[in-house]
Amino acid sequence: MTEASELLSQMNDRSREVFRRVVEGYLTSGDPVGSRSLTRTLSEKVSAATIRNVMQDLEFLGLLDSPHVSAGRIPTQLGLRMFVDSLLEVRDLDHHDREKLDATLGRNAGDVSGLLDAVGSALSGVTHGASLVLSPKHEAPLKHIEFVSLARDRALVVIVFADGHVENRVFTPPPGLTPSAMREAANFTNALVEGRTLSELRKTMQSEISRRRREIDGLAADLIDAGIAVWDGQGDSAERLIVRGRANLLEEDSAQEELDRIRSLFDDLERKRDIAEFLELADEGEGVRIFIGSENKLFSLSGSSLVVSPYMNADRKIIGAVGVIGPTRLNYGRIVPIVDYTAQLVGRMIADRS
Repeated sequence: MTEASELLSQMNDRSREVFRRVVEGYLTSGDPVGSRSLTRTLSEKVSAATIRNVMQDLEFLGLLDSPHVSAGRIPTQLGLRMFVDSLLEVRDLDHHDREKLDATLGRNAGDVSGLLDAVGSALSGVTHGASLVLSPKHEAPLKHIEFVSLARDRALVVIVFADGHVENRVFTPPPGLTPSAMREAANFTNALVEGRTLSELRKTMQSEISRRRREIDGLAADLIDAGIAVWDGQGDSAERLIVRGRANLLEEDSAQEELDRIRSLFDDLERKRDIAEFLELADEGEGVRIFIGSENKLFSLSGSSLVVSPYMNADRKIIGAVGVIGPTRLNYGRIVPIVDYTAQLVGRMIADRS
């Protein structure tokens, strides 16, 4: 259960309605919502004092905030997150918005680049916000690849293709990964990269992992048969080969050599697993996602939100995304269906072109 859903379970019907009215009022006007204005909109007739008590409870839960002592309340980032996840009523796409999108994109008969330019203009025009368009991922033989650490939980992969095309993709690296490990991964990958596409490179890495796994199993089998070692958690990512009777190894040079070889293979296997995970991370994500404020590192300083949805090709493979960037008080109920419809429209147009 998420923090937002836990808080929601602690609220009664009155608290939920007060909270929802405050958020909706703030998203509409951008101004704090006071208890007196809520007395005119609530489904049950209660006093302003009662509503103030409810708002104080919601503030204690971290869902509302008061910008000034005498002002009304506005939702916190946690409050917006709970509203979006649990209470947001997404309406159907307005037919005027649909007509504008259809008309703008329908006029574009150019290439995919021209189509995506039109998508950005259409989204900005319909939503009055900044648009975000991620173009389809390039699938061509690679020339060079680099992994760059941006923050503890953020990294960049720079892909240079043989045809001169360059792509930058941001991803979340595995926990505890160091910049030096990324450099090592890039060095190893670049030794295999030339002439292969990213998909082919991933298959090559999986083959390398399987080959190392078979080598380890073959060497370990001899030690296990001799009673020198035993598997702990075989097949798991944290598997270990536990050595028994280490004193006997002093008399068995061959066993010591096999153990050293297994240790080396394990190190190599882990390195290849890390690299394979890097190559997988670039293709994650599906469905409309809403990033609020500092939840997205790209927008943490500006206090903005991003509503984004991927689009797919004829094979139902995600190849890009479209979205809208705006203030945290976006009209999410209107923006979400616009972005979702635009993504579906782009996917169909690209499928038609192919």
